[in-house]
Amino acid sequence: MKRITQSPLAEAAKALRSQTRPQRIPLFSQRCCLHTTSPQSATVAPITATGPPPNPPVPSADHVDARVARRRKQADLLKRGQDMRAVAGGKGGGSAKTKRFWKHVHVKESPEGLQVLLDTRPLRRPNKELLLIPHHKPHLASAIALEWDLLISAQQAMRQHLIPLTSLLSRALDIADEGPDGEIRASIVKTVMRYLDTDSLLCWAPEPPADPPGYETHVKRTESLRSIQRKTAEPVIAFLTQKVWPGVEILPVLDADSIVPRAQPQVTRDVIRGWVSGLPAFELAALERGVLAGKGLLGAVRLVVEWSVELGHLKGEVEERWGVE
Repeated sequence: MKRITQSPLAEAAKALRSQTRPQRIPLFSQRCCLHTTSPQSATVAPITATGPPPNPPVPSADHVDARVARRRKQADLLKRGQDMRAVAGGKGGGSAKTKRFWKHVHVKESPEGLQVLLDTRPLRRPNKELLLIPHHKPHLASAIALEWDLLISAQQAMRQHLIPLTSLLSRALDIADEGPDGEIRASIVKTVMRYLDTDSLLCWAPEPPADPPGYETHVKRTESLRSIQRKTAEPVIAFLTQKVWPGVEILPVLDADSIVPRAQPQVTRDVIRGWVSGLPAFELAALERGVLAGKGLLGAVRLVVEWSVELGHLKGEVEERWGVE
């Protein structure tokens, strides 16, 4: 078969259409500038200076020691907790401090004084001396024995709040061993005298302001706090100024509208200091403990005079029996 060719007329029309059609410019040839700075090529290799490399970092010795100490402390706390749980559960275990190495506590009388024995071991003071209780204080010996019988481990004996009478007796014996001119006695006198000018019984609240007109007065507001404090402190102060320190004037340290305490008269301070300095060893140790607990000297003196055998004559009453039943 013969190939059919296009007519001359069709070719002419095709050529005309190609001449009149506008020329299209491709989009990728158009340049768009998004910034005015010239592009920079990335640095593939870092810029290094010539010379040997720096030394590697070395851990400091302090850091290592602190880390080791922290780990040891954590291990000790873990071991202590395990021991305490084992001792409390009656399963044994623990070190010598966490175990109770005694079964029975009793009081033994000796020529030097009364002794508290843990099985066959006598109690000792911090200076390794025997803890000897005077013969005329058998109730104190029984109370100390009860303290140690209530402990569940030897570690609890290192806490003074669990053995208060034992620590108080040791303090009194230390004062007695040094004599009337010892450093412990002088230190106690200096310490307790600091509480006189800010005594708890002498620091009273300021007077409250008057209620506005029409304010409903409640039954509990009929008496101010300062009045209650004064009524509580006045009997104690009267007893001390009449029987313990006759003729001494003790003033409240805070006025009605003051917040700065005032000092007691110098004569009052001298009399009280001399009286405290002459106390027996047991009474002085008890006074120190009472002052530190109550943050005041007057209340502690009142308690010592009330419960002391040596100072019973200051109350002015003849007692055939003394003690707590």
